[in-house]
Amino acid sequence: MPHAPTMIGGRPASVGYDITGTGPGLVLVHGTGADRRQWQPLIDHLAGRFTIVAPDYAGSGATTDHGGPVGLADLADEVLAAADHAGLVDFHLVGHSLGAAVATRLAATHPDRVRSLALHAGWVRTTTRMAIELRYWLTLLRLDAAHGSTLFCELLLLTALGPGFWRSVTPEQYALVLAEFAAGLAPGTDRQTEVDLTVDLTAELSAITAPTLVLASAHDQIIPPEQQQALLAGIAHARYAEIDAGHGAPAEDPAGFVAKLAGFLLDQPAVPAS
Repeated sequence: MPHAPTMIGGRPASVGYDITGTGPGLVLVHGTGADRRQWQPLIDHLAGRFTIVAPDYAGSGATTDHGGPVGLADLADEVLAAADHAGLVDFHLVGHSLGAAVATRLAATHPDRVRSLALHAGWVRTTTRMAIELRYWLTLLRLDAAHGSTLFCELLLLTALGPGFWRSVTPEQYALVLAEFAAGLAPGTDRQTEVDLTVDLTAELSAITAPTLVLASAHDQIIPPEQQQALLAGIAHARYAEIDAGHGAPAEDPAGFVAKLAGFLLDQPAVPAS
């Protein structure tokens, strides 16, 4: 696995990433508590059309850094470091949840590098209600660390998965899903949740020049719909799409999630517009 050296908080960091496929650059940014493996279905679908870079950022997977607090700008710098290390001059950019906030920041601060932007379950600014929920996540994460419980994972499954999942899942299947989710939870989920608490992209949206897909989940209980509308209103060349799933659409409906994103990405011009 390649590792991109960079500096975070004035100290060295090493960003682990996967690079797959051939063609125009495509960078994928995972959500809170996940890692680059979240994107495997999309990578499998598009590897014949794009050179895909899927990094881990601080707190996840193969990336190492100082282990302390980080900010949204730090995570965006880590993603850009991976793209640079992989030799991508410009690239399409896709993010889920916190990854969407990271991608939004990167597209605003480096508009010359981003050819298109796709944001699933993104948001502009963390509201009071969102902050209360995120702080509850932190409380549960601390309890789980102290007692070996899975309270955080149980709450996240309840709020992130939509009614389609809950209509069909059996108790036995749920137990397997919970065990798999808990086993794969990023060790730095608490650090990433702290970043969630700080998101405020209000002043940056107008700097985004890339054609943008704002992809909402119809049953998202974590990111309210007005956040998607704020992204649409603030980004000049944005369009809207919706998937019939919860916040965790990448896991709940991977085929539908891939179809929405691939349709947008494959619709982009082969070369940047002049």
